Amino acid sequence: METFIQLVFTGLQIGAVYVLFSLGLTLIFGVMKVVNFAHGQFFTMTALLIAVILPFFTAAGLSVLPAYILAVLIGIGASLVFGLILYQGGLRFFQRDLEGSFILTVGVVMLMEGIFLHYFGGVVRAVPPFIEGSVNFLGVNITMQRILLIIVSMVFTIILYRVLGSTKIGKAMRAVSIDHEAAMLQGVQYKKIAFAGFMIATFLGALAGAIMAPLAMISPTVGSDYLVKGFIAVIIGGLGSVPGAIVGSLFIGMIESFGGFFYDPSIANIAMFALVMITLLVRIVTGK
Repeated sequence: METFIQLVFTGLQIGAVYVLFSLGLTLIFGVMKVVNFAHGQFFTMTALLIAVILPFFTAAGLSVLPAYILAVLIGIGASLVFGLILYQGGLRFFQRDLEGSFILTVGVVMLMEGIFLHYFGGVVRAVPPFIEGSVNFLGVNITMQRILLIIVSMVFTIILYRVLGSTKIGKAMRAVSIDHEAAMLQGVQYKKIAFAGFMIATFLGALAGAIMAPLAMISPTVGSDYLVKGFIAVIIGGLGSVPGAIVGSLFIGMIESFGGFFYDPSIANIAMFALVMITLLVRIVTGK
C-alpha cells in the first residue's frame, strides 16, 4: 500500500509539471493554430538561469529561499523577454501557418540549444532544495518541496481556468480558438489576443522550469525532454483542449511513475509513444 501511495504521489508530481508545460502548448495552438517547438526553451532558460544565479546570491550572504525567489524572478523575466522577441520577431508573421511556424521554431530550438551549450557548457547542474522537511502521509514520507510543486501547479491551473472562463480576455481567447474570423467580426482584436495568449503560455513554460529546477538535473537540453512529453499529453488530450491537456499530463505522469517502477523507464516511454499512435489511429478512423 505504501508503495502504491508513493507511486501515485510521484505520478502527481511529474504530471503537475507536465500540466503547466502542456497548458502552454495548448493555449498557443488554440489561439494561434501553430505548434511551438521552441516552448521547451522557456523551461530550459528559466531552469538554467536559476541554477547559475542561485550560487551567486547564496555566496553573497542571502539564505536559500530569498535567493531562490530572486533567481526565479530573473529567470522567468528573461524567458518572458525571450518570448516577446520570438513572437514579435517571428511567430506573429506565421500565425495559423503550421509549416512556417514549424520551420521557424525548430530553427529557434537549434539556435538556443547551441547558445546554451556555448555559454553554460554541457555540464549538468543541480539546484538545492529551498524548503526542507517532509510530511508523513499513510506511512509515506513526502518532501515539502514536492508538495509545493503540486500546489503551485494547481493554483496556476485554477487561475488559468478562471481567466479563460470569467474574464474578457479569456472569453476572447476562447472565441478566437473556435473561429477567429467570426471573433474578429464581433470586434475581438485578434493580434492583441494572440500576443496575450502567447505570453501567458511563455509564462507557464517558464514557471514549469522554475518549480522543477530543485528536483531535476539541469542541462542545456532539458527542455526538449519535457517538450516531447508535453506534446504526448496534448495529443492524448486533444490539441487546443485545456481539460484534455490536464488529463493527458496526469495520465503521462502516472505511466512514467508506475511504468518506471514496475518495468523500466524505457518501457514507460515506449508505452507513451504506443499510446500516441493508438490515439491518432483511432481519431483517423473515427474522424474525430
